[in-house]
Amino acid sequence: MLETKKIATRESYGNALVELGKEHDDVLVLDADLAQATKTCTFKKAFPERHIDCGIAEANMVGIAAGLATCGKVPFVSSFAMFVTGRAYEQVRNSIGYPHLNVKIGGTHAGISVGEDGATHQCLEDIALMRAIPGMTVICPADDIETKAAIKAAYELNGPVYLRFGRLAVPVVNDREDYKFEIGKGVRLREGSDLTIITYGLCVAACLEAAEILSKAGCEAEVINMHTIKPLDEELVLECAEKTKRIFTVEEHSVIGGLGSAVCDLLSEKLPTKVTRIGINDVFGESGPAQELIHKYGLDGEGIAKQIWQNK
Repeated sequence: MLETKKIATRESYGNALVELGKEHDDVLVLDADLAQATKTCTFKKAFPERHIDCGIAEANMVGIAAGLATCGKVPFVSSFAMFVTGRAYEQVRNSIGYPHLNVKIGGTHAGISVGEDGATHQCLEDIALMRAIPGMTVICPADDIETKAAIKAAYELNGPVYLRFGRLAVPVVNDREDYKFEIGKGVRLREGSDLTIITYGLCVAACLEAAEILSKAGCEAEVINMHTIKPLDEELVLECAEKTKRIFTVEEHSVIGGLGSAVCDLLSEKLPTKVTRIGINDVFGESGPAQELIHKYGLDGEGIAKQIWQNK
């Protein structure tokens, strides 16, 4: 792994909200009785008057946030990805998306890395749901550094944003002087000429590991961190397709409706290219230790490298 330091992006989310709150008085944070888990408790401790616990009522929380946005506030609503995008989908669509309100949605505990909480809590459809809402920006940062940058950029963007975070501690991969975060612009983390791996979130570190494994076998893979799934960096995807002529997408999400679908939508129309989608193959998750689940579903470095090698 490139960096030994590890921190969960949900932890980074809580810390980033505090820093944002220090700079901007219009930032409010809403939670649905999960502040300890989503780490918005950090913001609550720093700014108790600007933190609202809405109880186990996600739909109502979204409605409150919409109202606050109409009054000039910038609310960040927070809950598990399963609840804030699933249980409150209609409210997100009609009360935030349709009027294009300036609400930021923080979905934590996404993907199978939630672990023992099992299939009911392991949201594998949230990106698909949020991508489908017109005008919704969708971001999934890879590490602590990117999470902090994404929160700042989301605040500065006028409009609804969905931010996806994980429960599991992940390596810091963006600790370098030339790192720059820009919504809608992917980042090339590794050069390669044989194929392209496009990924985001928890899978970024694993894909870098997979690329090293492939390199030892004589296959050079470039790795793209596509932290913004919507709007997709179409220019970069087309550039990669033209360069390597072989694309793999990797995500801790269903292969239906996520990054893989976005990339296929683009390439099928503008530059037909063979694409293999690596992710959760139209099944629910299951209860178990996070690392064991990641291994079972083939989303660790070894599993990703194996799937790419078999399909290259």
